[in-house]
Amino acid sequence: MNHPDNLRYTDTHEWVRVEQDGTVVVGITDHAQDALGDVVFLQLPDVGRAVARNEAMAVIESVKSASDIHAPVAGTVTAVNTEVADKPETVNQSPYEAWMFVIKPDSAAELDGLLNAADYSSSLD
Repeated sequence: MNHPDNLRYTDTHEWVRVEQDGTVVVGITDHAQDALGDVVFLQLPDVGRAVARNEAMAVIESVKSASDIHAPVAGTVTAVNTEVADKPETVNQSPYEAWMFVIKPDSAAELDGLLNAADYSSSLD
């Protein structure tokens, strides 16, 4: 499985990319999309929604099952990727490019609790 070193990860299989402005871009990992199978639907959160860390805030459905996508940090949703919602199969094709939403964290310190690529990979063994 591919787990880029420039990203952070959650134990619920979300990837996180920290932007220069401090916001975080979120998607699901290669492991998660592989386990789900063919993704057919995404329900993304509303822009402006306040979320708590680990809160279920979006839903991803595949031909096999539906799963929650969790907030990696507490904060406010500032953007959603409507293109990936319109073409959910892109999650399977390129999970690290198919971002789902952006959160402005309440506290940058919460980012310290996320896993690096090596720790995330180890957690899958």
